[in-house]
Amino acid sequence: MKKSIVLAVLLTLAAFVSGAIAAAPPKAAGTAPAPAAPVSTKPAKVEKFPGEIKSVDAMGKSIVVAQGKEEKTFAIDDKIKITKGKKEALKLEDLKAGMNVIIEYKKDGEKNIATAIRVSHPRAAPKKN
Repeated sequence: MKKSIVLAVLLTLAAFVSGAIAAAPPKAAGTAPAPAAPVSTKPAKVEKFPGEIKSVDAMGKSIVVAQGKEEKTFAIDDKIKITKGKKEALKLEDLKAGMNVIIEYKKDGEKNIATAIRVSHPRAAPKKN
């Protein structure tokens, strides 16, 4: 008999506790997560890299340029402006290994995106006396 009374008390207690939890008011909406940091809308800084073309991949739309021991690979899009001299426009297919160029580019994470390529004339070798 004692077991039945203890069991009845425990069941009654459990019913009251669960009813109190269910009737509790909901938590305030002020606990929403903080908004993400604002994304910078500043345009990426344009950088320049002068050097000599090592390779051109017209299908993959990329170009590798070296300056001394440093080599950089640049991605190329359809909007790129390629010039030789002041006004002569060139196509990507016109670029060949060994040409001297100045690449204007923007960094997109780890990727270098070329925005303009200027083909320059090779520097004259110093005269020997």
